[in-house]
Amino acid sequence: MEAEMTQYVALLAVSIGLTFLVGRLLVRAGEPFLQEVFQDSKVTRSVNLLLSVLFHLITLGVLAIISVSSVSGDNALQTFVVKLGVVLLTLGVAYGISMLVLIRVRERRRASQISENVQERLAERGISTGPAQSTPPAVAPPPGRPQRGSEPGAQ
Repeated sequence: MEAEMTQYVALLAVSIGLTFLVGRLLVRAGEPFLQEVFQDSKVTRSVNLLLSVLFHLITLGVLAIISVSSVSGDNALQTFVVKLGVVLLTLGVAYGISMLVLIRVRERRRASQISENVQERLAERGISTGPAQSTPPAVAPPPGRPQRGSEPGAQ
């Protein structure tokens, strides 16, 4: 019983330490991506903090579940190593998903900026990029009113 409690505490200590270490790395690595996307340091810091909290909550929640799950091993050390392996895989997957999300956000922002630049350049050249505009169908005026173009002075 004493060995199980020691293993439990050691697993939690190592898991929590690794989670915060990886979370800190994610914050540092994610900052340049977010800065490029939002181009505003306050928004970048805010989104980075929100993503960091999300990462920590999800990862720590999964780690709490892992820490109380039973894993069959020949001895306490094997059980500890298996649980630690699951913790590391969980952290790796969470980190990978976070980075993929950051990369996807950055790519969408770049595509949007390119589209905006193309639209501006085409507009400068007088090229319409919207849907083909057709003239609206002619509507007969109400009785007693002259048609457009047939008024005096109309060209």
